[in-house]
Amino acid sequence: MEDLSLFSLLPKPNMEALSLLDLFPKPKMEDLSLFASESNMEDLSLFGSFLEPKIKRLSLFPSESNMKDPSYENLSRLVKSPDLLSRLLALRLDGGEKNVSFQWLGPHFLTFLKYVKEVLQWFYPDRCGPLTMYNPYCLLKRLDDSASDCILYEEIVSHHDNEHYKNFLETILASMPKLNKFFTIQTSIAYNSIKRWKIFIDFLFETIRELLKCQKDSIVLVSNQVKFLQKGLNFLFAFLVYPSPSYERKTSIFTEIEAVFNEAGLFLHSFFFTTDLVTTPKMDLAIFGLLERIENVLVKIKYYSIAVSSEVGIGSPQVAESPSEVSSYQGNSTPMVEEIVVGLEDTTTQIVSKLVGGRNYRQIISIVGMGGLGKTTSAKKIYNDPSVRYYFDKLSWCAVSQTYNKRKLLIDILSSSRDLDKETMLKKEDEELAEHLYKNLKGRRYLIIMDDLWDKEVWDDLKVLFPDDTNGSRVLFTSRLKNVASEISHVIIEPPPLSPDESWKLLEQKVFKKECCPQQLQDIGKQIAANCKGLPLSVVLIAGILSNMEKKESLWQQVAKSLSYYISQKADYYIPTLKLSYIHLPDHLKPCFLYLSAFQEDEEIPVRKLLLLWIVEGFIEKREQKTLEDVAEEYLMELVNRSLLQVSKRRSDNGVQECTLHDLVLDMCSKMVVEDENFLFQHQFLVSKHRRLHHLYMGQFHRVLTSENIFEAFPIAYNLEKIRIVDSSNVENVLLGIKFMPDMRYLNISNLEPSIGKLHNLEYLCLPIIKEVPTYLLNMPKLRHLRVRVYYDGARFTKNSDSFRINCLQTLGFVEIVDLEDEEILRCSPNLRMLKCRPIDNYFPDLNFFSQLQTLTIAGGLLGRDYSMVKFPVNIKKLTLINFSLPWEEMSLIGTLPNLEILKLETNTFSGKTWDTKDDEFQKLKFLKLDSLDLEQWNSSHDHFPVLERLVLVECLFLENIPSEFSSISTLRRIKLLYCGEDVETSALEIRQEQLDYGNTEFDVTIESDWS
Repeated sequence: MEDLSLFSLLPKPNMEALSLLDLFPKPKMEDLSLFASESNMEDLSLFGSFLEPKIKRLSLFPSESNMKDPSYENLSRLVKSPDLLSRLLALRLDGGEKNVSFQWLGPHFLTFLKYVKEVLQWFYPDRCGPLTMYNPYCLLKRLDDSASDCILYEEIVSHHDNEHYKNFLETILASMPKLNKFFTIQTSIAYNSIKRWKIFIDFLFETIRELLKCQKDSIVLVSNQVKFLQKGLNFLFAFLVYPSPSYERKTSIFTEIEAVFNEAGLFLHSFFFTTDLVTTPKMDLAIFGLLERIENVLVKIKYYSIAVSSEVGIGSPQVAESPSEVSSYQGNSTPMVEEIVVGLEDTTTQIVSKLVGGRNYRQIISIVGMGGLGKTTSAKKIYNDPSVRYYFDKLSWCAVSQTYNKRKLLIDILSSSRDLDKETMLKKEDEELAEHLYKNLKGRRYLIIMDDLWDKEVWDDLKVLFPDDTNGSRVLFTSRLKNVASEISHVIIEPPPLSPDESWKLLEQKVFKKECCPQQLQDIGKQIAANCKGLPLSVVLIAGILSNMEKKESLWQQVAKSLSYYISQKADYYIPTLKLSYIHLPDHLKPCFLYLSAFQEDEEIPVRKLLLLWIVEGFIEKREQKTLEDVAEEYLMELVNRSLLQVSKRRSDNGVQECTLHDLVLDMCSKMVVEDENFLFQHQFLVSKHRRLHHLYMGQFHRVLTSENIFEAFPIAYNLEKIRIVDSSNVENVLLGIKFMPDMRYLNISNLEPSIGKLHNLEYLCLPIIKEVPTYLLNMPKLRHLRVRVYYDGARFTKNSDSFRINCLQTLGFVEIVDLEDEEILRCSPNLRMLKCRPIDNYFPDLNFFSQLQTLTIAGGLLGRDYSMVKFPVNIKKLTLINFSLPWEEMSLIGTLPNLEILKLETNTFSGKTWDTKDDEFQKLKFLKLDSLDLEQWNSSHDHFPVLERLVLVECLFLENIPSEFSSISTLRRIKLLYCGEDVETSALEIRQEQLDYGNTEFDVTIESDWS
């Protein structure tokens, strides 16, 4: 506790004069719940003070009609009256003199009434039934009725009546102790009580804010120490709502935080919703007790952070039971990737054929791929290949590396060709070396291999030295940068990952040399090899570990379960190699790459989400004539071209839909994040994503604690104002604190929170289950992407279009379009690029207003068969129709769209048995998908789809065949069939054969079916 300094800020109260036990009333346990239990529903003793009412017209309980509106307007109006205090002070209650405190009289009481109203409306909207269930509400309703008597009498007779005010004060005196039921919540946050806790905590903080505004001459006595209570509660609240992975240990801390907030509620009730006299020492002592409880919880949070940060190694098995089971491999050198001789045969054979065959002009060939893929190994095998050495007159090798040194390269090239001794070359100037190289190559067939190229400028500077004598000379590069290679190369070869069999063959060779793997280790060995995901570097690293391990199946099983951990033990060997890719990144790409550490091993990263996250984090630079989304996609492709990201799935427009990182790259990325001390604290979404980075974050927090006390360190680690991203998949507790996150930019939650409308920096919002889009969402100043109703039924607009303003939305969906008013609401979003909508009641909107609209999805169709109203925007590039119910004869409505590139027709979008395509339609269509249609005959010509690249047919069970003329579409690359008829499959295979006969070697047919 030596680093806890909050106590030093407080004056120490007289501990002998007051006991903490005296401060809070001790209600029975059954009284602590917000509402009465079944056991005490019949007990009317709660209202004993009212059994002799002085206002005869009041019944014990308000009527049900009165309870329907818990507004307490009369009570609020009377409390706001500037004369109320003076009138109450002048009263003498029955029984003689009585000292009464007016701690309750102030704006905080109005906050309390607002809170009660919200609780009642949210959790008990239908207040019918036995009113004994709502005893606390009946108390407040009686107070409201008593206040009404005071107000009405004054309005009627123009002066106040002491008797009414006396009744009101006595009702206050009797009611205040009973209202403690509103100041605690017994249900845990973990039990689907987020909304209740949100309302309760909002009330606590709002009440404290109102109390801190009280002036010194106020009737309400407020200790100066209340501000420290506010600070302590803020700390706990931040930890409670902070997005992070769930832990059992953290859940136990949540329980203690809930208890502290309940104690804080009872404190407010005891000192600020009371008619008893209070004193500053008594209040200070209560605050002192609360702060002591808060500090105890903060210390547990501190130790929690230490424990979590130490869990980086938890779950990593202890392989050796004794020193004899495994020899130490820490000092052994790891086999280099250059030793790989397995799995590269196909690549080297392909490259050798390109080198010794093909055209006579000087060709530039590049081998491109991520670090550790075996590019250099392949190049060395090629360099030493007998057929290559026989074919070329001159062969030279040089390593370019990231730092270009022209003189060094010239000397390396000349040295490897043995034209000059090194001592002679060192005496020559650069110009002399360059001239000698050119003359030495002139007229000869040469092969120059330049390993590890990073910049195009290297080739631009040297290419004049390599003469093109049309004699079959070649220059071979290896590079991680596909974009660099594409600018200078005639041929680019990307070696594929090793297959599982190749990986196992390499692993077996490295572990057992010329021996065979024992039978009992083969299955688990093959599993380990497959988990290396085809990267030779991973296979070699894990082979080095297994080579120094006792050959026991149980030990290999542990390696298979924790492969990443074992490979990470060799980080010193592979991180420097992979880190070169990071170091060479331009500054604008480095944060984008580091952000990938938020994703887990083997995770398929959704690209659209990733781009949005980059944007809201502020990584994407604005460029003229381009949207942020377009620039972000360019950043993504740069990382793909630099072999740091791998494409795992493509969109229908051939863009990247999902991508992955190899485990080694992800590990390197995480280590780079740790080296950047501020990155984790600046981008809190990384912490919330999963445990691995939360461990790292807690480690950072622990390091801050070593130099600062917990009250200085806590706001650094748990700063709600810095949070920009909340994904509902993280933790529901975050919903408690949305209103305290003013910089929120990306929000994905299930339920609509009214406080969302105040998030003025919000750019992306996903509300998948709401049924109506309120006006304030469409009017949010920076919101560009609004996703509602993931299902096709759509959400309706609120019908008050006069209050809609022009917004900056770019994507919107799914929404219902019912009438012209909805269409006018849509027109408030002139920048839409993507729209998903569902026309209702035979109404089809005119969407040509949207000049930037590129992607349109329409679910639902026209029941009235009035096709004249159907006018698709002429500028759209992608159109998806679902259940649209058009006849095939009306296809020209779509086929004549001049910019259409992608068309998806799903689930009875067209009716009829025959589709006859026409001339001059679909002239730019590249992708066509037909899904669950009743089509039987499809009559078409190759020039009806002149640039078609991909055709997808799904459950077209009645279709007889694919038009045979598709074999003449030169651009066609792929046909994919899912559960179609056998005749359709046969026609697809026939088209493939004809395409192959025409030389289209890239053509592919994929078939999935139930046919045996």
